[in-house]
Amino acid sequence: MGIKILQQSKSQKQKAEAYVFFAKAANMGNLKAMEKMADALLFGNFGMQNITAAIQLYESLAKEGSYKAQNALGFLSSYGIGMEYNQAKALIYYTFGSAGGSMMSQMILGYRYLSGINVLQNCEVALNHYKKVADYIADKLEKSESIPVEKVRLTERPENLSSNSEILDWDIYQYYKFLAERGDVQIQVSLGQLHLIGRKGLDQDYYKALYYFLKAAKAGSANAMAFIGKMYLEGNAAAPQNNATAFKYFSMAASKGNAIGLHGLGLLYFYGKGVPVLYKGVCELGHWAEKFLTAYFAYKDGDIDSSLVQYALLAEMGYEVAQSNSAFILESKKVKILEKEKMYPMALLLWNRAAIQGNAFARVKIGDYHYYGYGTKKDYQTAATHYSIAADKYHSAQAMFNLAYMYEHGLGIAKDIHLARRLYDMAAQTSPDAHIPVFFALMKLETVHLLQDILFFKQFTMCWKWMKLDNTLGPYWDLFVIGLIVAVLIFLLRNRYG
Repeated sequence: MGIKILQQSKSQKQKAEAYVFFAKAANMGNLKAMEKMADALLFGNFGMQNITAAIQLYESLAKEGSYKAQNALGFLSSYGIGMEYNQAKALIYYTFGSAGGSMMSQMILGYRYLSGINVLQNCEVALNHYKKVADYIADKLEKSESIPVEKVRLTERPENLSSNSEILDWDIYQYYKFLAERGDVQIQVSLGQLHLIGRKGLDQDYYKALYYFLKAAKAGSANAMAFIGKMYLEGNAAAPQNNATAFKYFSMAASKGNAIGLHGLGLLYFYGKGVPVLYKGVCELGHWAEKFLTAYFAYKDGDIDSSLVQYALLAEMGYEVAQSNSAFILESKKVKILEKEKMYPMALLLWNRAAIQGNAFARVKIGDYHYYGYGTKKDYQTAATHYSIAADKYHSAQAMFNLAYMYEHGLGIAKDIHLARRLYDMAAQTSPDAHIPVFFALMKLETVHLLQDILFFKQFTMCWKWMKLDNTLGPYWDLFVIGLIVAVLIFLLRNRYG
């Protein structure tokens, strides 16, 4: 991975030289050089993204039978990037690409038939496509021990130490230990990695590595789970070799979309460790996953269009993280290669695909899109349905809060103040971050509800003469009582959530 990072840091001069080299070779009719040139123009590999020129080159290559060009044209048609949005044409390109030997096209077709995207859902056909890719990956895994790049979610902080020095200062190490004991999951994982392989001046210590990984795994870190699986797969003094335990932790990590966990499962599958072959996850170990790294660097460098194209291709292949990242980028409204009116509908499509694969955040996003009418018609009932799924299935505090608000105001569902209170409480219990918004939401709910009761009571008693109150407190006695009740309410809620 370090080599890949260094490759991303090439000077502009080196990039320009590589570009010139490919251009010259392409002009001489070298097919592979032309394919690399087209890829460079599409993905902006040398900082010179030109999608129109890329398409012209791909179309020329496709006529020569290039399966890579067929796949690229299918991808561009499926999103309407530089070409007409045409799913039927995309399917034709992918079919020709897979027939010619494109593993990417095989994987895309596998995902489409598995999910029923613009084709009738057919698990048998999907399995057939995935098996071809899995067999290809199996051969690669046997010849390589490298670990694939981590699939960084753009909305989350990557797990790494901030220090770039070769040797970790002793006082910094002590500080990291302090943070780790206080529950900083990222630091726990990083210290576990350093002790596992003996880096930055620290001795290799399997016991300390396992100690920190277990603490982080207990807190829900997918990286930590994957590294524990790796330790048990390889075997050492702290974690004796145990395939069953390795499979357990790799599976936990893989279920969260972790690259190392998926890689570990791939090793278990293809080295005959008695584990059934589950194909899609194995296919995601392909070399094309390296685009997660280049896409991330492009995004961090502000090259949004290049980042989107790379994430979008991975999303088309069925990677849930790439689907979420693509939707996130489209939402930012910084994309220039798609028309503005297409961005929200395309983002909604990608959030839908990510949600189907189990992403709770994506499920909440779909609810938001229908609630506000982003990329679709405003539909409170559909929004409430998606919030309910996220709340019931994934225990999402945000979904509980949103659903509570809808019950409070009767938006798309029958108004129910009692259920609104209950959902607000559940949101606060599920996530500490929800305490403050829940406090204010409940304060508002109770105040409005109380005012309604008081107004009703006042109307009911208008025929009575409250002479004592009028004489004692004046004609504005009702405002005085309301203020007193609101003050008591704030005091009670503050004690409850403070």
